Amino acid sequence: MRSVLALVAASIVLCGVGSAVAQPVGQFPFALTREGQMLGAVEGEVASFKGLAYAAPPVGALRWRPPQPTAESSEMHTAYDYGAPCLQPSLPAAGEDCLTLNVFRPFGVDGPLPVMIFIHDGAFVTGTANDAVFDGARLAQAGLIVVTVNYRLGVLGWLTHPALSEGGSGNYGLMDQIAALHWVQDNIAAFGGDPNNVTLFGNGAGATSIALLMLCRQARGLFQKAILQSVPGRAALHSPQEAEVVSAYFAAGLASEPDLRAVPPARLLAAEDRLLAKFARAFVPVMDGSLVTENIAAGFTAGHESRIPLIIGSNDDETGFGDELDDQDDLALSGRTVDRLRELYPNLSKPLELKARFYTDKVFSEPVRLLARLHAATGAPTFRYRFGYVPEARRANPDRGHGRELQFIFGAEGVPGAGIFSRGDREVASRMRGYWINFARSGDPNGPGLPHWDAAAERDRLLLITDDRIASGDDPFTERLDRMAGEGRK
Repeated sequence: MRSVLALVAASIVLCGVGSAVAQPVGQFPFALTREGQMLGAVEGEVASFKGLAYAAPPVGALRWRPPQPTAESSEMHTAYDYGAPCLQPSLPAAGEDCLTLNVFRPFGVDGPLPVMIFIHDGAFVTGTANDAVFDGARLAQAGLIVVTVNYRLGVLGWLTHPALSEGGSGNYGLMDQIAALHWVQDNIAAFGGDPNNVTLFGNGAGATSIALLMLCRQARGLFQKAILQSVPGRAALHSPQEAEVVSAYFAAGLASEPDLRAVPPARLLAAEDRLLAKFARAFVPVMDGSLVTENIAAGFTAGHESRIPLIIGSNDDETGFGDELDDQDDLALSGRTVDRLRELYPNLSKPLELKARFYTDKVFSEPVRLLARLHAATGAPTFRYRFGYVPEARRANPDRGHGRELQFIFGAEGVPGAGIFSRGDREVASRMRGYWINFARSGDPNGPGLPHWDAAAERDRLLLITDDRIASGDDPFTERLDRMAGEGRK
C-alpha cells in the first residue's frame, strides 16, 4: 500500500479536485497514505503536503483520551493548506480538531531520503507547527523530508483528572507526538522518506518532549537521532500529587458542568486562564508511571535514555518576553543578593542583566552541559553547542534570545519573528543548516565547508556560534557553571 512518491498529471487534478494554489509545471505531487490519496502543492523546488491528519479528531467523546487511528480511505484529498492550530487563547483560528502534520520534500527527487521531525515550543500551552518560521522548504531543498507536528496543548494536552483520564495519565500531548511518529513510520515512504533514518528536533517544550521520548519505552525505535535545542534539563515535571492539585482547581472552576467533555472550548480556555494565574506551570508533562517515569536529569543520570546520536545546546541568552524576568525574580535570585550575583558575573552591573544571565545559565546552560556529559558517557555520539549570534540589524537593540536559533536553522527570512537577513546572517544560517542536515543524514554534523565540530566527549568541548566566528572550543562559562552544578548537588 505504501507507494513511492508518484506524480499525477495536471489534467487529472483539474478534473477531479478543482484548481490548485501551487505553481506547478504541469504536474502535482501525489502520495498514497492509509488515509487516502494526498495531493500536494509545489513552490519552486519543494513539494508540500499540509494539514495531514495523523489521528482522529480528539473531540466529543475523544476529548482527553489517547489519540485514535484515522479511518482508512481511498479517496483523493488536497493538502494545500495548514490545519487548525491546537486550542489556545492567542490564536482565534485554533480548535480541537488539530492533530495534523505537514510534510515538505524536494520535488522530483527520488528517495529514500532522511527525515527530520520538528516539535514546536510554547511552554506546552501555546504555539503551532504552522508558524511561518517553521516552513520546512529550505531544509527540504537539501534533500530531506521535513515534518512539522501539531499536538494538544494546555488543559486539553496535559490535564490529569481521575474522572477523565484513562489510567490517570494526562500526557495527551506526548501521546499525540508518539502517534505522529507512528504515522511517519507507516506513511513517510509514500513521500520518499526513509522510516529508518528519522531525526527529531525541537526547542524549549519541544526539546523537553524529545528528551522524554528518548526515555520513553513506547517511543523506542521510532527515531534514530535527536537534536535538543534549549532544553531545561533540570526542570521538575509534575508528580501525580501535584497534578491532582491542579486538576482539583480546574474541576472546581467548572463545577456546574455535568460533563467536562461537553464544555464549550471558550469556557475551557477561560478556566485554563484562571488556572495559569494560580499555577504558572499548570500544564506540563506528568510522571504518570507509564509514558513518563522520571525527570529528565534523573533518567539521563541513570543512563535510561536511547543511546542515539545527539546534538544538544542552548542560546547565550534564553530570556524571552520583556517583562517575563519580573516574574522570575525568585528563580533568578534563588536566595542570592545582587552583590552575590555580581561575583558570578563581574562584567555585568544592572540587576536585570544579572538576573537574565543567571536565569539563562541556571535553567539552560548548566543543565544542557550536564545532559551532554551524561549522554556522551554512554558512548553515544554527542555534540554540544552554544548559540550567541545576533542578527546584524538587531545588535543595537537585541530582542528575545530564546528560540533565536530557529530562524537560522529553518532559513526563515522576511516573516514575522524572523526579519531580514544580512549577507553575514545568511552565511551563519547556511552553516547552521549544514550542521543540522549533515547530522540528519549520518549522525555527524561535520562536513565539507564547515568549521569542525568536536564531539562533546573530547574534553567537554562545544561549538561556539558568536557574532565573530563559529568554532569548537573550551567552554568559557566552565567556572561559573561548575559553581552552579556544585550548589545544585548540596
